[in-house]
Amino acid sequence: MTSTAPLSSPVPGWPAQPTVTPFDPHAATSAQRLAIGQLLADAFALTYPDDPALLPETEAVGLTHQLPTERTAHYAVWNGEQALAWGSLSYDLEQNTHMAHLRLTVHPTARRQGLGRAVLTQLLAHADELGRGTLTFGTSSRSPAGEAFAVSLGAQAALPMRQSRLDLHALDHDLLSRWQARPDGDPFRLHLWQRVPGEYLTRVADMMMVMNTAPRGDLEQQDWTITPEMIRSWEAMIEEANETRYMMAVEDTRTGQLDAYSEVFWMPQRAALVYQGATAVRPEARGQGLGKWVKAAMLDHVLNACPGARWVQTNNAHENAPMLGINVALGFAPYSTFTEWQLKR
Repeated sequence: MTSTAPLSSPVPGWPAQPTVTPFDPHAATSAQRLAIGQLLADAFALTYPDDPALLPETEAVGLTHQLPTERTAHYAVWNGEQALAWGSLSYDLEQNTHMAHLRLTVHPTARRQGLGRAVLTQLLAHADELGRGTLTFGTSSRSPAGEAFAVSLGAQAALPMRQSRLDLHALDHDLLSRWQARPDGDPFRLHLWQRVPGEYLTRVADMMMVMNTAPRGDLEQQDWTITPEMIRSWEAMIEEANETRYMMAVEDTRTGQLDAYSEVFWMPQRAALVYQGATAVRPEARGQGLGKWVKAAMLDHVLNACPGARWVQTNNAHENAPMLGINVALGFAPYSTFTEWQLKR
């Protein structure tokens, strides 16, 4: 979210009342998609000036990404061929059908002109038409105006999270070795995949649903069901975006069940920054060092497989003490706060 409180007078040459139009990325020209991608890249550069820049081409590709059961409504404000503001409303047709997720971005040169509020008005009207009464969106403390805008809407800070970064140059390699040491006769086996093998698809889907046990704060969200088809769709989208996803999974060889997993995302074009995705351990398998093992093994792999990587970034709910404790021990330090907001209609 971005600050969109209007000033008393608009930028010369712009209409006093912004014109918001629906935007269909599937029907749009490549130039139009790229214009939205450029908007997203420019806004990111303002909020995270020291980070590797977002690639407008990659952001443009991502506009068309959704699962077969998902739908996304897009709206934009244009100044000729330049996108000044963009927002989306994403929702699932089969799960959590009371909810939808909002995104809203205004170009840094066009803020405080009411563009964001104009786009948001269309998004909220669309949500009302769909009967989606619970809306979520995220903000970063690196963009205080976004947090202020969320408060002005009457949204609830439902799930504050600590965003942390690990300096790979400062890793404790002795700690990584200790955490990867396993006892004699250990029944657990570690797998590394970029694309999940077919024979493990169902087991990976089952494992990923352990994230339903992760803290949700005050989010009124029901459990998500993960299917093999969803995993294949995600893999196709990752590949199309020229991104690399590494997944490590811990298998109990006595049962064939996957009891822990962790995943990271990396792009050679943005090599310095690795994004840590989900890490989870089944509740009944906790206390056996599986979380530490898979996290340490993944960091070792990142050092070897992601040339140029300097930082690993992750989010942790403040109430998720066990995973936060693992990350702190590894050297993850506070970087910012990311908040998932909830707006009731």
